Amino acid sequence: MAELENQERRKSKPIDCVVSSDKMNKSRVAVVSRLVQHPRYKKYVRRTSKLMFHDEKNETKTGDRVLVEQSKPYSARKRFRLLEVVTKAPQQ
Repeated sequence: MAELENQERRKSKPIDCVVSSDKMNKSRVAVVSRLVQHPRYKKYVRRTSKLMFHDEKNETKTGDRVLVEQSKPYSARKRFRLLEVVTKAPQQ
């Protein structure tokens, strides 16, 4: 019973992000943006973070909105895995 509770606690919250690079095989780079209030001027500033995630089937392309979650390390910088593709990017 205690093991089951630990496994549930270790599940991370899915992160909604946009794929910014699909040039690698089975790896993608996604961008997460958030609004942060400046400490002195109280104006909201957009901050971005880049995440590398594992895409086993190479199904995502640049511009797709995806859900990723934290997982075991796949490589030195890749620490997330693809959960699902929320929306596909429009074709050009």
